[in-house]
Amino acid sequence: MRAGVDWSAFGLNAAISLAVVWALLTATWLVALRVQRHAVVDVVWGSGFVVVAAASLLLARAQDAGNPARGLLVLALTGIWGLRLAVHIGRRNAGKGEDPRYADIQARATGSPAMHMYRRVYVTQAAALWFVSLPVQVAMYQRGPLWSGASLIVTVLGIAVWALGLFFEAVGDWQLERFKADPANAGVVNDRGLWRYTRHPNYFGDACVWWGLFLLAASHWSGLLFVLSPVLMTWTLAKGTGAPLTEKRMSSSRRGYADYVSRTSGFLPLPPRRSAPHRGQRPSPS
Repeated sequence: MRAGVDWSAFGLNAAISLAVVWALLTATWLVALRVQRHAVVDVVWGSGFVVVAAASLLLARAQDAGNPARGLLVLALTGIWGLRLAVHIGRRNAGKGEDPRYADIQARATGSPAMHMYRRVYVTQAAALWFVSLPVQVAMYQRGPLWSGASLIVTVLGIAVWALGLFFEAVGDWQLERFKADPANAGVVNDRGLWRYTRHPNYFGDACVWWGLFLLAASHWSGLLFVLSPVLMTWTLAKGTGAPLTEKRMSSSRRGYADYVSRTSGFLPLPPRRSAPHRGQRPSPS
Protein backbone atom coordinates (compact mmCIF):
# COMPACT_ATOMS: atom_id res chain seq x y z
CA MET A 1 0.00 0.00 0.00
CA ARG A 2 1.42 3.37 -1.04
CA ALA A 3 2.38 5.49 1.96
CA GLY A 4 1.37 9.09 2.40
CA VAL A 5 -1.51 11.40 3.34
CA ASP A 6 -4.12 13.00 1.13
CA TRP A 7 -3.76 16.47 2.63
CA SER A 8 -6.72 17.99 0.81
CA ALA A 9 -8.98 15.23 2.15
CA PHE A 10 -7.53 15.66 5.64
CA GLY A 11 -8.03 19.44 5.46
CA LEU A 12 -11.70 18.93 4.64
CA ASN A 13 -11.97 16.52 7.58
CA ALA A 14 -10.31 19.01 9.95
CA ALA A 15 -12.77 21.74 8.91
CA ILE A 16 -15.80 19.47 9.27
CA SER A 17 -14.62 18.09 12.62
CA LEU A 18 -14.15 21.64 13.92
CA ALA A 19 -17.75 22.42 12.99
CA VAL A 20 -18.93 19.17 14.62
CA VAL A 21 -17.07 19.93 17.86
CA TRP A 22 -18.40 23.50 17.94
CA ALA A 23 -21.97 22.24 17.41
CA LEU A 24 -21.56 19.56 20.09
CA LEU A 25 -20.26 21.98 22.72
CA THR A 26 -22.85 24.61 21.81
CA ALA A 27 -25.61 22.02 22.25
CA THR A 28 -24.06 21.04 25.59
CA TRP A 29 -24.12 24.71 26.65
CA LEU A 30 -27.83 24.94 25.83
CA VAL A 31 -28.51 21.78 27.86
CA ALA A 32 -26.45 23.14 30.76
CA LEU A 33 -28.48 26.36 30.77
CA ARG A 34 -31.68 24.35 30.85
CA VAL A 35 -30.61 22.09 33.74
CA GLN A 36 -28.72 24.98 35.42
CA ARG A 37 -25.60 22.88 35.82
CA HIS A 38 -22.48 23.39 33.72
CA ALA A 39 -20.77 20.27 35.06
CA VAL A 40 -22.54 18.34 32.28
CA VAL A 41 -19.75 19.47 29.97
CA ASP A 42 -17.35 17.12 31.77
CA VAL A 43 -19.34 14.11 30.51
CA VAL A 44 -19.17 15.43 26.95
CA TRP A 45 -15.38 15.92 27.08
CA GLY A 46 -14.44 12.26 26.74
CA SER A 47 -17.33 11.32 24.46
CA GLY A 48 -16.54 14.31 22.23
CA PHE A 49 -13.26 12.68 21.19
CA VAL A 50 -15.17 9.54 20.25
CA VAL A 51 -17.51 11.61 18.07
CA VAL A 52 -14.52 13.20 16.30
CA ALA A 53 -12.80 9.84 15.78
CA ALA A 54 -15.97 8.22 14.41
CA ALA A 55 -16.75 11.16 12.12
CA SER A 56 -13.17 11.23 10.84
CA LEU A 57 -13.20 7.52 10.03
CA LEU A 58 -16.50 7.81 8.18
CA LEU A 59 -15.23 10.80 6.19
CA ALA A 60 -11.97 9.01 5.38
CA ARG A 61 -13.83 5.95 4.12
CA ALA A 62 -16.19 8.14 2.08
CA GLN A 63 -13.13 9.72 0.43
CA ASP A 64 -11.39 6.34 0.04
CA ALA A 65 -8.45 7.73 2.04
CA GLY A 66 -6.19 6.16 4.63
CA ASN A 67 -5.68 2.62 5.87
CA PRO A 68 -8.97 1.18 7.22
CA ALA A 69 -7.11 -1.01 9.72
CA ARG A 70 -5.34 1.99 11.26
CA GLY A 71 -8.58 3.94 11.36
CA LEU A 72 -10.48 1.17 13.12
CA LEU A 73 -7.67 0.68 15.63
CA VAL A 74 -7.51 4.38 16.49
CA LEU A 75 -11.30 4.59 16.74
CA ALA A 76 -11.42 1.56 19.04
CA LEU A 77 -8.76 2.91 21.40
CA THR A 78 -10.27 6.39 21.44
CA GLY A 79 -13.73 4.91 22.01
CA ILE A 80 -12.67 2.70 24.93
CA TRP A 81 -10.95 5.63 26.65
CA GLY A 82 -13.59 8.28 25.92
CA LEU A 83 -16.68 6.24 26.76
CA ARG A 84 -15.17 4.87 29.98
CA LEU A 85 -14.33 8.41 31.07
CA ALA A 86 -17.79 9.73 30.17
CA VAL A 87 -19.55 6.92 32.08
CA HIS A 88 -17.26 7.36 35.09
CA ILE A 89 -17.80 11.11 35.31
CA GLY A 90 -21.52 10.73 34.73
CA ARG A 91 -21.82 8.24 37.60
CA ARG A 92 -19.58 10.32 39.86
CA ASN A 93 -21.53 13.54 39.30
CA ALA A 94 -25.03 12.04 39.41
CA GLY A 95 -27.20 13.76 41.99
CA LYS A 96 -24.59 16.38 42.86
CA GLY A 97 -24.77 20.13 42.49
CA GLU A 98 -22.65 22.44 40.39
CA ASP A 99 -18.91 21.85 40.20
CA PRO A 100 -17.08 24.52 42.27
CA ARG A 101 -14.81 25.26 39.29
CA TYR A 102 -17.70 26.32 37.10
CA ALA A 103 -19.46 28.15 39.92
CA ASP A 104 -16.28 30.19 40.43
CA ILE A 105 -16.00 31.01 36.71
CA GLN A 106 -19.64 32.08 36.55
CA ALA A 107 -19.27 34.23 39.66
CA ARG A 108 -16.62 36.28 37.83
CA ALA A 109 -18.92 37.20 34.94
CA THR A 110 -19.04 40.93 34.22
CA GLY A 111 -21.84 40.75 31.65
CA SER A 112 -24.23 37.97 30.76
CA PRO A 113 -23.36 34.90 32.90
CA ALA A 114 -24.55 32.58 30.13
CA MET A 115 -22.35 34.15 27.45
CA HIS A 116 -19.45 34.40 29.89
CA MET A 117 -19.64 30.65 30.50
CA TYR A 118 -20.00 29.97 26.76
CA ARG A 119 -16.80 31.87 25.97
CA ARG A 120 -14.75 30.76 28.95
CA VAL A 121 -15.76 27.09 29.12
CA TYR A 122 -17.50 25.80 25.99
CA VAL A 123 -15.61 27.62 23.24
CA THR A 124 -12.33 26.94 25.05
CA GLN A 125 -13.09 23.25 25.46
CA ALA A 126 -14.23 22.96 21.85
CA ALA A 127 -10.94 24.43 20.62
CA ALA A 128 -8.89 22.23 22.96
CA LEU A 129 -10.83 19.07 22.06
CA TRP A 130 -10.38 19.70 18.34
CA PHE A 131 -6.67 20.52 18.66
CA VAL A 132 -5.84 17.55 20.91
CA SER A 133 -7.72 15.22 18.55
CA LEU A 134 -5.63 16.16 15.48
CA PRO A 135 -3.35 13.07 15.74
CA VAL A 136 -6.48 10.89 15.76
CA GLN A 137 -7.82 12.74 12.73
CA VAL A 138 -4.65 12.51 10.65
CA ALA A 139 -4.23 8.82 11.51
CA MET A 140 -7.48 8.15 9.66
CA TYR A 141 -5.89 9.55 6.47
CA GLN A 142 -2.51 7.84 6.61
CA ARG A 143 -1.94 5.24 3.94
CA GLY A 144 0.76 2.62 4.27
CA PRO A 145 1.42 -0.42 6.47
CA LEU A 146 0.38 -0.69 10.10
CA TRP A 147 1.79 -4.06 11.14
CA SER A 148 5.07 -4.27 9.22
CA GLY A 149 8.53 -2.72 9.29
CA ALA A 150 9.17 0.31 11.45
CA SER A 151 5.43 0.98 11.61
CA LEU A 152 4.96 -2.23 13.58
CA ILE A 153 7.36 -1.09 16.30
CA VAL A 154 5.73 2.33 16.64
CA THR A 155 2.23 0.82 16.56
CA VAL A 156 3.03 -1.69 19.31
CA LEU A 157 4.70 1.06 21.38
CA GLY A 158 1.67 3.30 20.92
CA ILE A 159 -0.73 0.58 22.05
CA ALA A 160 1.49 -0.18 25.07
CA VAL A 161 1.62 3.48 26.17
CA TRP A 162 -2.15 3.78 25.65
CA ALA A 163 -2.74 0.62 27.72
CA LEU A 164 -0.50 1.92 30.52
CA GLY A 165 -2.47 5.13 30.54
CA LEU A 166 -5.84 3.42 30.59
CA PHE A 167 -4.66 1.22 33.47
CA PHE A 168 -3.56 4.18 35.60
CA GLU A 169 -6.69 6.20 34.82
CA ALA A 170 -9.25 3.42 35.28
CA VAL A 171 -7.62 1.76 38.29
CA GLY A 172 -6.90 5.11 39.93
CA ASP A 173 -10.53 6.19 39.54
CA TRP A 174 -11.74 2.82 40.88
CA GLN A 175 -9.43 2.97 43.91
CA LEU A 176 -10.52 6.51 44.73
CA GLU A 177 -14.19 5.58 44.37
CA ARG A 178 -13.77 2.67 46.81
CA PHE A 179 -11.84 4.87 49.24
CA LYS A 180 -14.55 7.53 49.27
CA ALA A 181 -17.27 4.92 49.74
CA ASP A 182 -15.92 4.12 53.22
CA PRO A 183 -17.38 6.63 55.75
CA ALA A 184 -14.26 6.21 57.88
CA ASN A 185 -12.25 7.99 55.16
CA ALA A 186 -14.32 11.20 55.19
CA GLY A 187 -11.98 14.20 55.07
CA VAL A 188 -8.89 11.98 54.78
CA VAL A 189 -6.49 11.98 51.83
CA ASN A 190 -6.21 8.76 49.83
CA ASP A 191 -2.60 7.54 49.79
CA ARG A 192 -3.27 3.93 48.90
CA GLY A 193 -2.73 1.90 45.74
CA LEU A 194 -1.61 3.98 42.77
CA TRP A 195 -2.23 7.13 44.81
CA ARG A 196 0.80 6.17 46.89
CA TYR A 197 3.08 6.77 43.89
CA THR A 198 1.48 9.80 42.25
CA ARG A 199 -1.01 12.37 43.51
CA HIS A 200 -2.81 12.17 40.17
CA PRO A 201 -2.79 8.66 38.66
CA ASN A 202 -5.88 9.51 36.61
CA TYR A 203 -4.28 12.60 35.07
CA PHE A 204 -1.02 10.75 34.42
CA GLY A 205 -3.02 7.98 32.75
CA ASP A 206 -4.94 10.50 30.66
CA ALA A 207 -1.67 11.97 29.36
CA CYS A 208 -0.30 8.51 28.52
CA VAL A 209 -3.44 7.65 26.57
CA TRP A 210 -2.93 10.67 24.32
CA TRP A 211 0.78 10.05 23.89
CA GLY A 212 -0.12 6.50 22.87
CA LEU A 213 -2.63 7.72 20.29
CA PHE A 214 -0.06 10.21 19.03
CA LEU A 215 2.45 7.38 18.56
CA LEU A 216 -0.07 5.50 16.42
CA ALA A 217 -0.22 8.54 14.15
CA ALA A 218 3.59 8.94 14.35
CA SER A 219 4.11 5.63 12.53
CA HIS A 220 4.06 7.96 9.51
CA TRP A 221 6.01 11.24 9.50
CA SER A 222 2.80 13.25 9.09
CA GLY A 223 1.82 12.36 12.64
CA LEU A 224 4.91 14.08 14.00
CA LEU A 225 3.51 17.41 12.82
CA PHE A 226 0.90 17.20 15.57
CA VAL A 227 3.17 16.56 18.56
CA LEU A 228 1.84 19.73 20.21
CA SER A 229 -1.54 18.01 20.66
CA PRO A 230 -0.39 15.57 23.40
CA VAL A 231 1.89 18.32 24.74
CA LEU A 232 -1.15 20.56 25.26
CA MET A 233 -3.10 17.75 26.90
CA THR A 234 -0.22 16.94 29.25
CA TRP A 235 0.35 20.59 30.17
CA THR A 236 -3.37 21.10 30.83
CA LEU A 237 -3.48 18.08 33.13
CA ALA A 238 -0.22 18.73 34.99
CA LYS A 239 0.00 22.53 35.05
CA GLY A 240 -3.27 23.98 33.74
CA THR A 241 -6.82 23.25 34.86
CA GLY A 242 -6.12 19.69 36.03
CA ALA A 243 -3.77 19.02 38.94
CA PRO A 244 -3.36 22.63 40.22
CA LEU A 245 -7.11 23.21 40.70
CA THR A 246 -7.58 19.78 42.25
CA GLU A 247 -4.75 20.36 44.70
CA LYS A 248 -6.07 23.78 45.64
CA ARG A 249 -9.38 22.19 46.59
CA MET A 250 -7.80 19.19 48.32
CA SER A 251 -5.45 21.28 50.46
CA SER A 252 -8.43 22.86 52.21
CA SER A 253 -10.63 19.78 52.45
CA ARG A 254 -8.35 16.84 53.29
CA ARG A 255 -6.46 16.35 56.53
CA GLY A 256 -2.75 15.67 56.12
CA TYR A 257 -2.68 16.81 52.51
CA ALA A 258 0.49 18.89 52.97
CA ASP A 259 2.30 15.83 54.31
CA TYR A 260 0.96 13.77 51.41
CA VAL A 261 2.32 16.36 48.96
CA SER A 262 5.73 16.30 50.64
CA ARG A 263 6.17 12.56 50.12
CA THR A 264 4.26 11.83 46.90
CA SER A 265 5.18 12.66 43.31
CA GLY A 266 2.99 15.29 41.72
CA PHE A 267 2.53 13.59 38.35
CA LEU A 268 4.95 10.86 37.27
CA PRO A 269 4.63 7.68 39.39
CA LEU A 270 7.66 7.46 41.68
CA PRO A 271 8.45 5.67 44.95
CA PRO A 272 7.14 7.79 47.86
CA ARG A 273 9.63 9.98 49.67
CA ARG A 274 10.05 9.81 53.41
CA SER A 275 8.20 12.65 55.12
CA ALA A 276 10.49 15.24 56.65
CA PRO A 277 10.32 15.19 60.48
CA HIS A 278 8.70 18.14 62.23
CA ARG A 279 10.95 20.55 64.05
CA GLY A 280 12.11 18.95 67.27
CA GLN A 281 11.03 15.50 66.09
CA ARG A 282 13.75 12.90 65.70
CA PRO A 283 13.71 10.88 62.45
CA SER A 284 12.19 7.45 62.84
CA PRO A 285 14.65 4.57 62.62
CA SER A 286 14.94 2.71 59.33
